[in-house]
Amino acid sequence: MKKSKLSFFLLCGVICAGMALSSINCAGPGSMYGSVGVNISDQPIWGPTGYDRADYYYIPDIDSYYSISERQYIYRDGANWTHAASLPPSYSNHDPYHSYKVVINEDKPYQNNVSHQAKYGTFKGVKDQPVIRDSRDPKYFVNKDHPEHNNWVKTQNH
Repeated sequence: MKKSKLSFFLLCGVICAGMALSSINCAGPGSMYGSVGVNISDQPIWGPTGYDRADYYYIPDIDSYYSISERQYIYRDGANWTHAASLPPSYSNHDPYHSYKVVINEDKPYQNNVSHQAKYGTFKGVKDQPVIRDSRDPKYFVNKDHPEHNNWVKTQNH
């Protein structure tokens, strides 16, 4: 093989290897650790439609978060972030079906709260976001709490 052909093949190999490595980096952290999959069945039925994957919701109305995997709210209690299955009485007027939720797929999003407040504060008071419970898209029927779930299960067994 001529030296120029060998150089060409080596250059192509280096370029391909570089492209492969950069595509791994573009996948982002977490993508390599399984956070890319679908989790519609784990999302609460008051969650927003349009997302096959959601790790957290940021809720501008109450400046708090909801962890899908933990099934817990994350809210400020003084200077600390508290994780709890339900909100405290001071949030009793919060209606998850009629408040805007922003899907956040990052680890410990509350650590970036100032950024989320700035980016998503304009959604505070928005009440018309479609929720999973009201969707007629069959992909949401997999969620055990969806009103059509039992009918969907019957069709899956035939």
